[in-house]
Amino acid sequence: MKPKTVVVYFSATGTTERVAKMISIATGGKLHEIQPEKKYSAADLDWTVKTSRCCREKDDPESRPAILKNNEDINNYDIIYLGYPIWWNMAPRIINSFIESCNLEGKTVISFCTSGGSGIDNSVRLLKNYYPDANWRAGKILNGNTQREIDEWISCK
Repeated sequence: MKPKTVVVYFSATGTTERVAKMISIATGGKLHEIQPEKKYSAADLDWTVKTSRCCREKDDPESRPAILKNNEDINNYDIIYLGYPIWWNMAPRIINSFIESCNLEGKTVISFCTSGGSGIDNSVRLLKNYYPDANWRAGKILNGNTQREIDEWISCK
């Protein structure tokens, strides 16, 4: 039986969403967006202002931004591609909110990220430390990739 795949992503500006859609095409996996209960405004995302929402969340390791629930049961999938932008060399705290809302024990999780300058390694290391029950596989930064490049990356998985 072929493993069931889902492509889960959080995208504040649309960059990670574009990549998630290409991964969904490449894998045939269902697309699932992690949506915050309160959308991020441009002011919320202004990383140069210490009191902005993204800065406050980053500075609080216990922060778990509320997410909208939808009818997709992530527990029904075997392989989860998990996408997010890199914020301060780590996953945004909303990724923790998502992971804690479902059971990833024994699931294969493959991270993909978009970033303006940071790598993926630290974000995955932190997620592995927080959630060791998942089967974390090597992820990749995907900035400006074509569908063909995404297809080639997926074919190596």
